[in-house]
Amino acid sequence: MAEINGPHEGGSEPDYRFTLANERTFLAWLRTALGLLAGSVAVHQLVPAPNALSTVLAGLCVVLAAVLAASAYPRWRQVQTAMRAGRPLPKSGMLILLTAGILAITLTAAALVVFS
Repeated sequence: MAEINGPHEGGSEPDYRFTLANERTFLAWLRTALGLLAGSVAVHQLVPAPNALSTVLAGLCVVLAAVLAASAYPRWRQVQTAMRAGRPLPKSGMLILLTAGILAITLTAAALVVFS
């Protein structure tokens, strides 16, 4: 089998449905990142009496948004390349990271509600 160097080179063309599903997943990661970024701006602008917790909450949203945005394309590329090469799809640590990040954001938001 020829070496696969990129998401559109070598191997065999994957079923277009899987390619489009991979693209939708990529776009979902980006939408989630944009939602987190919008949330951070909302917290920063709309919390009436900003304090350390609101700053932490906005910061967590920005950091998680940046991580998601930065990892979306590499993940899309890995999956596309694996499909083209007929290999199993690669595992992703992003699911655990996203879950932990959302949990941290939720707990910080809860603390902000309770202590403000």
